[in-house]
Amino acid sequence: MESVKRVLVYLSREQGLPQCAKFIQSVTGHFSPAEDQVTVHCHLHSDRLILSDSNTHGGSRVLLKRAAQCPISLLRDDQAARLPAQTCARGVEVAVAVVLQSLNDRVLLTRRAAYLHSFPNIWVPPGGHVELNEELLEAGLRELKEETGLELLPGEFTVSTLGLWESVYPPRLSRGLPERHHIVVYLLLRSTQRHEQLQARLQPCEEEVGACAWLEHRLVEAIVATPDGNTSPGRARTDLPATLWVKVFRGDKLQDAELPVSSLLNQEPRGRHDVERVSSGTKFALQVWLSLCREQHT
Repeated sequence: MESVKRVLVYLSREQGLPQCAKFIQSVTGHFSPAEDQVTVHCHLHSDRLILSDSNTHGGSRVLLKRAAQCPISLLRDDQAARLPAQTCARGVEVAVAVVLQSLNDRVLLTRRAAYLHSFPNIWVPPGGHVELNEELLEAGLRELKEETGLELLPGEFTVSTLGLWESVYPPRLSRGLPERHHIVVYLLLRSTQRHEQLQARLQPCEEEVGACAWLEHRLVEAIVATPDGNTSPGRARTDLPATLWVKVFRGDKLQDAELPVSSLLNQEPRGRHDVERVSSGTKFALQVWLSLCREQHT
């Protein structure tokens, strides 16, 4: 088993030592298959992200959520039996995603490159795997720099945790059996610079990023109002522009382009083929971000 080479999720109850979460074990609801969200204590220690019902192991109290159609929670025994041994041995891995907020309240999203194996053409914050001996913030800053070229120095930002998301790829069983299982830690980094200043420093990595966009409040509100899963589409807004200016790679050059706003409002389809959209986990993180913004203005 490769567990010593990766940062993994460990689950803990009131008694006993934390146990490594199995690949096919849904951690949302903390072992309860009936819930799609729960509040847990989260603590990274010795390359283990420990999720606990109480603060026995320390750490902050955060919301942990999964998609209503999370493949792990819907996986039948006969389907689990067909998973390759190498896949099952992976356990649940840890990733971090950075929601970067500018001084003028814009947030940065990136569109994953079209040829990536997992979640191609999906809009997400910069992020990736937590490496051995890294803290969550350290991993987030590294991924932000690697993917966008933005290097944030101490004093240029503040940080807080938005929440945790149980991410599985493929995101629906209709697209195949699970191959990857992660807990994504969403960090909110509030920059001391306006988005125009940060934009001037952008140097995205073409191998990972296909496009970048700064989103304002009303567009974020529209995105989170179109939830994925077995829900009805959100009410359409009439105050949104038809297009949004973004930075995209054309060939090997980064250029300005207009993106249909409708691309960001797409819901995750139920069929075998995905579409360009904002990921479900990102919608969750943006919804929490909006709630924090409202609290600050009341």
